[in-house]
Amino acid sequence: MNKMRSTFFHFVFVAWFAALSATSVAQSPAPTNVISSAQIDELVERAMKTFNVPGISVAVVKDDQVVHSRGYGVRSLQSNLPMTAETLVGIASNSKAFTAAALAILVDEKKLRWDTRVSSVIPEFKLYNPYVTDEFTVMDLMTHRSGLGLGAGDLMFFPDGSDFTIQDVIHNLRYLKQTSSFRSKYDYDNNLYIVAGEVIKRISGLSWEEFIEQKIMRPLNMNASAASITRLKNNENMVHPHVPVNGKLQVVPFRPNEVINAAGGIFSNVVDMSKWMRMQLKHGAFPSAEQGKEQRLFSEFVQHEMWSPQTVLQTGTNTGPYNTHFASYGIGWFLSDVRGYKQVTHTGGLLGMVTQVTLIPEINLGIVVLTNQESGAAFTSITNTIKDSYLGMPAIDRVKENHERLIKRTAENDAVVAEVWKAIDAQQKTNAKAPVELSQLVGKYKDAWFGEVEISLQKNRLWFASKRSPALTGEMQFYKGTSFVVKWTDRTLNADAFVNFSLDNEGKSQSISMKAVSPATDFSFDFHDLDLKRVN
Repeated sequence: MNKMRSTFFHFVFVAWFAALSATSVAQSPAPTNVISSAQIDELVERAMKTFNVPGISVAVVKDDQVVHSRGYGVRSLQSNLPMTAETLVGIASNSKAFTAAALAILVDEKKLRWDTRVSSVIPEFKLYNPYVTDEFTVMDLMTHRSGLGLGAGDLMFFPDGSDFTIQDVIHNLRYLKQTSSFRSKYDYDNNLYIVAGEVIKRISGLSWEEFIEQKIMRPLNMNASAASITRLKNNENMVHPHVPVNGKLQVVPFRPNEVINAAGGIFSNVVDMSKWMRMQLKHGAFPSAEQGKEQRLFSEFVQHEMWSPQTVLQTGTNTGPYNTHFASYGIGWFLSDVRGYKQVTHTGGLLGMVTQVTLIPEINLGIVVLTNQESGAAFTSITNTIKDSYLGMPAIDRVKENHERLIKRTAENDAVVAEVWKAIDAQQKTNAKAPVELSQLVGKYKDAWFGEVEISLQKNRLWFASKRSPALTGEMQFYKGTSFVVKWTDRTLNADAFVNFSLDNEGKSQSISMKAVSPATDFSFDFHDLDLKRVN
């Protein structure tokens, strides 16, 4: 998936969690005035204006009928072509539910079990702890309880098209140290979904992409969708991603990376996603080509397992506006109770696109919101307003509520960043220099899983350049002591980082540690996991 500027798969569970942590609580009368299509139109237009989103598409499924399906605004600020219900968007981490469904199909076919050990399918699979490697199951791949830290290893494919392969990802997992005990704590993970995609390939004989398209998309007639951007049959009606840079919204290029597909590669639209939601709400069943008959994608039993709590999430002491007492991650889905009903949901975020799918099975409700900007506040406002209506809740101005929350959080984050640059500016005004010759810091450094980084000297300035992730290149400016801040040349990243040098007795740098400057930086910029050692 933004924190609210989260740009990767997840992504974006923070927006989902924020909805649980608000303060007001009210009773839940039976719904009388369900939101109309005209009211949804007004809601979306207002959200677009408030959160500066060029284009949004929304679909609502109720009682196995699509009761709303529409696009708003433009798919690109460059073309100004309209956003429609057919406009394709990268659904990012909403792809994880498709990976879960693919595994469920294989479980139904008795080709594997949820407790099948990963190493029995992928012998080269190894984690840092041998015990964890031996015990690690297919279920563990899908439930964010591995013990690895939040977003661990995401720099292998994020933010740009690096040269890491799926085999590299599988091999490099052994170098990522666990930050908590196995199966004891929730920490969102993308790399293990990539491994799950490889499990599907080795068990079925089809690539993850082929399996998703042949076994899920084709039966559901999701005819415009594809398992990755490069596999789209027609990409004429597709969004451009948009990112705010220095307060101005900019169109940014796509950064296709086939490695991440099982974690977040699918492109779809609200027309096709409505078919996906209808199947989910019918517990795996969908209409047959033969009139009046149904087919089944997977059994009710395996769906029950996907929608059962596997990893506990903290909800805080406040039950929030939906009177939520429990939250967890299932298999490819977030689960919680809202007003006494089970909610099944996920969000997703790629650079310049964020999305959300929400299901409330007991009232046969599904909501999907796709956007071409990075504001999770926009999809949260739209989804929650629609959801409130069907839950019979008193009217709450979700756009206003989330806008106020966003302004507050943005101000707090900006203040942290401003203090750092204020210190750097003060150093420059007094011509302060680092207490070590810059030449002592120049060299090549290597991390076991991320690869090589070169620190060079250009016009008396240090420069940072990653060998395998080319977008991570930028000028370094002196901060304090032996710490610098790298300002990435690509200003869409919003991820400037501290670069801290450790010196030997002779004052020569031997290693580097890193940390993002802004609290808003997407967790997939896992600089803190790097252990860069000098190699020359």
